Amino acid sequence: MKLPTSAALILILALGACSKPPARPVSAGTVQHVVVCWLKEPGNEMARAQLIGTSLGFKDLPGVLDVSAGTPLPSDRKEVDASFDVALTMTFRDEAALRTYEKHPAHKVAVENVLKPLVARFVVYDFVGR
Repeated sequence: MKLPTSAALILILALGACSKPPARPVSAGTVQHVVVCWLKEPGNEMARAQLIGTSLGFKDLPGVLDVSAGTPLPSDRKEVDASFDVALTMTFRDEAALRTYEKHPAHKVAVENVLKPLVARFVVYDFVGR
């Protein structure tokens, strides 16, 4: 079914109005590192606090522009997955900064002493801002 031009334009504008801008602008070339974690003890507030506190401590590492960490926002929307315990986003200057962070002693210690003991499963998403 072909929509009349005016109806198609209204539909495009309405769909565009539904999208929200990012919480903070992503500069071209910056790298976003997203980590979503499910705890071994789901809902454990002390474990959540430890993961969040450790993550926020990465703000001062070289090449890290920003770090944000928190718990899921409950939603009634079926397409929203709020089953995780903690998620964090990190913004890096570029891919080289991300690779340097992955090898940094503070990151390695956090993986061994915090992530592995507390987290049953995690998923990582890395992408380049445009």
